[in-house]
Amino acid sequence: MTSLPSRDEVWTMVQEWITNEGLRKHVLSVEAAMRAYARKYGEDEELWGITGLVHDMDYERYPDMMDEEHGHPRTELRLFQEWGWPEELIHAVAAHADHLGVEPETLMARALRACDEITGLIIATALVRPSKDIRDVKVRSVKKKWKDKSFTAAIDRDEIARNVEALGEDLTDHIALVLEAMKGIASELGLDGRLASS
Repeated sequence: MTSLPSRDEVWTMVQEWITNEGLRKHVLSVEAAMRAYARKYGEDEELWGITGLVHDMDYERYPDMMDEEHGHPRTELRLFQEWGWPEELIHAVAAHADHLGVEPETLMARALRACDEITGLIIATALVRPSKDIRDVKVRSVKKKWKDKSFTAAIDRDEIARNVEALGEDLTDHIALVLEAMKGIASELGLDGRLASS
């Protein structure tokens, strides 16, 4: 496997590409979830984590997915190829974008698809709590918001459920694992209660 840069180097690069705070929090959340799944499955935590961190790297600059030359994630996929990054990472990032029609053939690709959208629902659930602290969020709170289709209506519950099933995980267990992973980076996400006091 071609060696990847260090996590700190990758994060510095991601911050150059992504200036939007919400999108930064999203990729940090997906990274944390991917690291948790790598530990669960006995996989390469660094590779899985970095894959989560870079999966939306070019989205802010090239959000038009119908742009067949540059649209997300085509630009980042070209760069990863040029840099000689692992094929497994490139495949997972390609497969997370439904519009490219790439089937998620690896466990890592299936995990990325399963972790991607659920993080948004969890962040939104934390933000409506009076404490604004993700560490106060329970799995049942997320499941309650899951059932309320008007809450974060843009998040496709059916797609998440399909991706979790394809990973071979139970939805409740999946929410629990991703939530715990995100609680571990509460301060990085700004969901450690500081928003309630500001």
